[in-house]
Amino acid sequence: MHSKVQSPEAVAAAIKDGAVIAVASSGGGLLEPDDIFAAIEARFLTTGHPRDLTLVHALGFGDRGRRGANRFAHEGMVRRVIGGHWTWSKPMQDLARANKIEAYSLPGGVISLLLRESGAGRPGLITRTGLDTFVDPRRQGGKVNAAASEDIVELIEIGGETFLRYLPLKIDVALLKGTYADTLGNLSLREEPADLDTYAAALAAHNNGGLVAVQVRACVQSGSLTSREVAVPGIFVDHIVVSPQQEQTYRGGYDPALAGLLRTTALPASDEASEGVKRVLALRAAEELREGATVNFGFGASAGVAAIISERGTQSSYWTTIEQGIHGGAMLIGNLFGMAVNPLAIMAATQQFDFYHGGGLDIAFLGMAECDRHGNVNVSHLGGDFIGPGGFIDITQNARKVVFCGTFDTKGSRLAIRGGGIRVEAPGQVRKFVHDVGAVTFSGQQALERGQEVVYVTERAVFQLGANGVELIEVADGIDIRSDILERMDFAPVVRNPARMNAEYFGT
Repeated sequence: MHSKVQSPEAVAAAIKDGAVIAVASSGGGLLEPDDIFAAIEARFLTTGHPRDLTLVHALGFGDRGRRGANRFAHEGMVRRVIGGHWTWSKPMQDLARANKIEAYSLPGGVISLLLRESGAGRPGLITRTGLDTFVDPRRQGGKVNAAASEDIVELIEIGGETFLRYLPLKIDVALLKGTYADTLGNLSLREEPADLDTYAAALAAHNNGGLVAVQVRACVQSGSLTSREVAVPGIFVDHIVVSPQQEQTYRGGYDPALAGLLRTTALPASDEASEGVKRVLALRAAEELREGATVNFGFGASAGVAAIISERGTQSSYWTTIEQGIHGGAMLIGNLFGMAVNPLAIMAATQQFDFYHGGGLDIAFLGMAECDRHGNVNVSHLGGDFIGPGGFIDITQNARKVVFCGTFDTKGSRLAIRGGGIRVEAPGQVRKFVHDVGAVTFSGQQALERGQEVVYVTERAVFQLGANGVELIEVADGIDIRSDILERMDFAPVVRNPARMNAEYFGT
């Protein structure tokens, strides 16, 4: 048997023009085989090949600079991108905005599960997840720009019920990262912080007759990995790139506590609920927690709830999860979101999304960029840029209760927090409560049909979704309902007898 160990340059040379490439990576450098990416980029910049690639990724990856998806963000190198999250590569966003690539976005979990379904030879992914959002073909069908003209999602009926069918993918290349591979190609993720959709991507490429290349820190002798350590069997793996200096994340080095191999008392610090408006939002949102609940925390303002749990030392009262496949532990935030110190369990992202899609979440805490009169929320299309939903749609559409967290308005607002309340010194220039959201990332109508409980938490008011629309249910002391809330919204919420927000949220 010939050696599977190859240079990054050899892997790059093996990728043909027009190939469909699946990447199983996430933000912060999580499972990012950047030496392979760099070799592909260098070959393109030198020779113009490979070109016209299709890039498929469930979660965003990159550093907003040079690494990750940025390696592919060259005109002519990529023809199409089907991505769950785009924010880590502004150059790729720029190509999409200029219609120089065909830009699509689907829910992150849908892409992970679609890779698995495609590899298994099934007719795509059939699910309710995404109905009435921007990925529904009755809206945008996941198309992000004018260059994206091909339909990749269709509406179907089964037993009188409406579903979405995400069409199967033909993956030519899977680019993966692990800690070790043995000489037979067996891949271990033992010291990595997550598994993501590594197996699903390998399955999709291998069963389509494609190429699977893995980047690892070391290649070891066959038989030296225990069976339970192997995440992808060697039969799937064609090429092994050994990168002795590779790092676990952009933070550098390898931390065994992120892989669950060592428990530590050195937990990550968080300023997501330290003071000011962030603390008000986190404290009020945390009131929606219920002991014993299985919960998910999203990126951004909602991560403050996790900080409050840590501050109170009540981690054992809830079962926490994030979409990258992590259960329990102390979450990292910011650019390293998607990992945890001392995780209780690390599952494949496909398994996590199966859990979410099936209704396993009791409560989800997510951010909120826009909310409209129907209770719809937009977090994916902001200020002319496409951000993408990541796991947002998979999570919010299937949790029993959803708590959206965000400031009431933005850009230039000045707020004074004192005396058990809050005063608006200057309103924000950008309204978040609009007549119609720019794009539907969460469907209020679907929530009502599914019987979900939906709460919208801001620093000055709390709203709830009901049969008659969005209702104002709480107001902070110091806030004038008419001038500070109603006149700052593009629609009129239901107002009956709103309660006062707890003064303790405001530092008294």
